[in-house]
Amino acid sequence: MSTRILLVEDDERLAELTAEYLSRNDLTVHIEPRGDVAESRILTEHPDLVILDVMLPGKDGFEVCRAVRSQYRGVILMLTARDEDFDQILGLELGADDYIAKPVQPRVLLARIKALLRRLPTGGDATGDQESLVFGQFRISQATRTASLNGQSIDLTTAEFDLLWLLASHAGNVLSRDDLLQELRGIGFDGLDRSIDARISRLRKKLNDDPENPTRIKTVRSKGYLFSKHDWN
Repeated sequence: MSTRILLVEDDERLAELTAEYLSRNDLTVHIEPRGDVAESRILTEHPDLVILDVMLPGKDGFEVCRAVRSQYRGVILMLTARDEDFDQILGLELGADDYIAKPVQPRVLLARIKALLRRLPTGGDATGDQESLVFGQFRISQATRTASLNGQSIDLTTAEFDLLWLLASHAGNVLSRDDLLQELRGIGFDGLDRSIDARISRLRKKLNDDPENPTRIKTVRSKGYLFSKHDWN
């Protein structure tokens, strides 16, 4: 079955050109120019991936992301204004899986889409506890891409799961922002990218980790982040 993408973009010409390019690469693309309509379409159609522009009529991309994130389990890739760090961080804090600055080259967009789609569950018949990690009352499974704490499932976006798995699989070791970005996005840390910090903040909230004095995902000053082997009871 072809991958289904909802492209939420109000620039008609840009949307058509983007959809045409992606369609030539075996992706099924539907276009929606309005943010308010996109919200209902995302929740009823459940596309595999949403490309979500920020500036939209009806509702902006941030409002749409906030409204659908708790119910939509697919990937959200936000299109942000170039060099607008605030847009990028806000999008990630609202639950976007990744962002890309406009204007974007079609081949770059395609590469980013393919990278994000590779992280999605395949729908196969993997069972059991293969590739699972357990720390006290915390459990995370790569096979099923699920995590739980004290028996309660943790609601994670695709990007949040990937980051949490990476940290947990290196428990007790410090991973720098460069390490994390290289592994997750294939790019190095430029000293300005705040995407990892934003996701760490969201993960701490979901893991009931004190943001003022975190003990489960620790910040090691000037070095990076450390997933603790302890403090999970």
